[in-house]
Amino acid sequence: MCVAMLLCAVLSLPGLQAQVTPSAEVRPFLKVDAPVVALVHVRVVDGTGAPAREDQTLILRQGRIEAMGAASTLPPPKDAQVIDLTGHTVLPGLVGMHNHLFYTHSIHSDEKGAAVAPGRLFAEIAYSAPRLYLACGVTTIRTTGSLEPYTDLNIKRQIDAGLLPGPKMDVTGPYLEGLEPMTPQMYALRGPEDAKRFVDFWADAGVTSFKAYMNIRRADLGAAIQAAHARGLKVTGHLGSVTWPEAMALGIDDFEHGPVYTDTEFAPDKQPDLGPPVSSSWGSWLKVDMAGPEVQKLIRDLVTKKVAVTSTLPVFELGVPGRPPLSPRLLASMSAESKASYLTARAKVPAVPNGRAEQLLKKEMAFELAFVKAGGLLLAGPDPTGMGGVLPGFGDHRELELLVEAGFTPVEAIHIYTANGAAFLGRLERIGTLAPGKQADLVVVKGDPSKKIEDIENVVTVFKDGLGYDSARLIESVRGHVGIR
Repeated sequence: MCVAMLLCAVLSLPGLQAQVTPSAEVRPFLKVDAPVVALVHVRVVDGTGAPAREDQTLILRQGRIEAMGAASTLPPPKDAQVIDLTGHTVLPGLVGMHNHLFYTHSIHSDEKGAAVAPGRLFAEIAYSAPRLYLACGVTTIRTTGSLEPYTDLNIKRQIDAGLLPGPKMDVTGPYLEGLEPMTPQMYALRGPEDAKRFVDFWADAGVTSFKAYMNIRRADLGAAIQAAHARGLKVTGHLGSVTWPEAMALGIDDFEHGPVYTDTEFAPDKQPDLGPPVSSSWGSWLKVDMAGPEVQKLIRDLVTKKVAVTSTLPVFELGVPGRPPLSPRLLASMSAESKASYLTARAKVPAVPNGRAEQLLKKEMAFELAFVKAGGLLLAGPDPTGMGGVLPGFGDHRELELLVEAGFTPVEAIHIYTANGAAFLGRLERIGTLAPGKQADLVVVKGDPSKKIEDIENVVTVFKDGLGYDSARLIESVRGHVGIR
């Protein structure tokens, strides 16, 4: 096989992308653009769950990791741009598994917080969201529910072509939802045949996964799962009308948010194909013993059936008084309207120590820790929705911090956010961990997040396919935009 044919064969492997020529829109955000780069004297957290390694060298060539090793034994190539990273840590690019390109806010609510006709409307933030994800070290995202699928698909195409800065995107199709959708921006399925047509149409359009939503019926969900699986695509779910055991019996691949917030099987007033009130569902979990037989059986079934769970702790933390800590960089990124909306909603959270929201958050954390210890595949993402206080990128950092609060070590949390996501997407051979031959998707942070997870917020440079992006410039470019564009 000639060299040209071999190169084409290698580049055709799933998940492997060649370096593209950055456009004039992208180039101002690049701080490292050289064919060969040597990162020297850097701490390495490789994403496998192994302990951090001190004083390492990584050599990046043409968008891939060429070599890794101790700085004392791996000299930089003569043609390399050498970057001394003493006091810094490099880790794999984060793989965000619940990362939307839209923003929720309360502009369409009345003075009491109730939605007004025609219902809640969400703003697509296709300009600011991709930049923030990339700035914070999220080099791959699954959108996990789309409200403007054509926008998402076009943004993905433009990012892949080097026309816009942003992460690699796995675009999830429009929500698989029943009657009545929470927003008129969602389609309401009319039956199993409609569900199949819906999946086939959007798979042909280029989406790579689907997400079932709160009001879907079992027959429609089953038909959608069969249609997606026939195309080699996966279905996840934020459910309510369908319980987790019912969805597992239908063949679902993943659950969003964790059972404390979305598994309605214990709600006393649950009716088939109907979601009980949120207060009833969440209230039922307050009475469930997380070490009891019901939860242990749920965990065993998830592990046996190889169904993943996506942790989205930041969006539920918003209901706990005083949390999360107010971040100046977050507030600076928000539009004036979005910031006022969020701060108003935050002030209305009841100041009840160890109230229901805090108890539910602790229960969800306990479930996720037990699920992983039992061999379950835990994924992670921020779900930048809720009252607007979870932003793209910044929310990914907060999710890592909350995983550590839940009881995972920092290295375990990083493994969940990198290798696990890559494995679920079927791309672990290319991304998710740091090793020679893999894509040069990695994050440089100041400090040591393997000991102090909060250092994950100190992102300096983000490499995607070997190109190094300036985190600070990307964040500055969206100042005042989040919520409106």
